[in-house]
Amino acid sequence: MFLMFAIVIAIVIMVGFQRRERLKRSGIGEVDKMEGHKFEHYLGHLFRSQGYNAEVTQAAGDYGVDHLLTKQGKKIAVQAKRYKGNVGLEAVQQVEAGKAHYGASEAWVVSNSDYTDQAITLAKSNGVRLIARKELIEMMLKMNAPTKPTTTASSGSVSQVAAFPSPKKDNMCGLCGGTMIKRKSTKGEVYACSNYPGCKNIQAI
Repeated sequence: MFLMFAIVIAIVIMVGFQRRERLKRSGIGEVDKMEGHKFEHYLGHLFRSQGYNAEVTQAAGDYGVDHLLTKQGKKIAVQAKRYKGNVGLEAVQQVEAGKAHYGASEAWVVSNSDYTDQAITLAKSNGVRLIARKELIEMMLKMNAPTKPTTTASSGSVSQVAAFPSPKKDNMCGLCGGTMIKRKSTKGEVYACSNYPGCKNIQAI
């Protein structure tokens, strides 16, 4: 009996550890600390990693839409909500109205949190997609997953580069919204996040 109890405890501890490591790997902790506009820009990187063309709308008078995504001729209106509590039905109402204004075919709400029962019910009746914390973490893990090792023809060395959005384009960290700075390392020059060591986003140049 004691042995069985010890095994169960060990499994619970192991599962808890794996869950914490998974969350850490996703970068959701940094997202939870972001200001609203940084979260919006971060989502732009996230959507681009999935093959969307992501356009951030103007900060004021955006008609309830923070991003306009286009892919294969389809336009999607997206509202970003970085919340501590559950997102209410107002977000669904706003993005649905914004969808009509921008002539989009779909409407999404994306949050690092979850949604109220009212928001879920309204979204179902209006065909609005709600991306909550769990799905967002899955998307982040996919973006942050390392690519397959590549071999350099000249040296024959193998390197592994994380699939973060390129900092060369807009100089923003794809994990926390900080600034990617060119720094020297033992392997030469790299781009490193200005929030290091809190954010460990490092990219080869």
